[in-house]
Amino acid sequence: MANKKQLLDNARQLCEQRGVRLTPQRLKVLELIIDHHSSISAYELLDLLRESEPQAKPPTVYRALDFLLAQGFVHKVQSTNSYIACCLLGHADHCSQLLICDRCGTVEECHDEELARLLRQRAEQKGFEIAHHVVESHGVCQQCQSQ
Repeated sequence: MANKKQLLDNARQLCEQRGVRLTPQRLKVLELIIDHHSSISAYELLDLLRESEPQAKPPTVYRALDFLLAQGFVHKVQSTNSYIACCLLGHADHCSQLLICDRCGTVEECHDEELARLLRQRAEQKGFEIAHHVVESHGVCQQCQSQ
């Protein structure tokens, strides 16, 4: 995964190219997600955000998350209702796979172009055009298996 500075610089650059505003609050929420190194819920984000912005309310976080999702800077982990930072900001064909450990809760993002190609191919056979996808796979990570 790219380091925090690279991800934040890339996010700023992409927002400038796209003509959208990466407000200080949106940037802070992205930073908190990157710093978390695993999936994080909106309410966990709110608690962390309140450390620097005591007046922050749930809509603040949800608006920031909506923006970050729309820009492809974060992914929502549907099965756990949490969020992770995207490891490949600006990826043209934004399709990724999430490996979710059911023991420790870590979420690792990977990009398998062959899997993405196969999914697009199957969808096209059904007359369906994929805009983006996130595939979630649950199991046990290597660290938990060795414990």
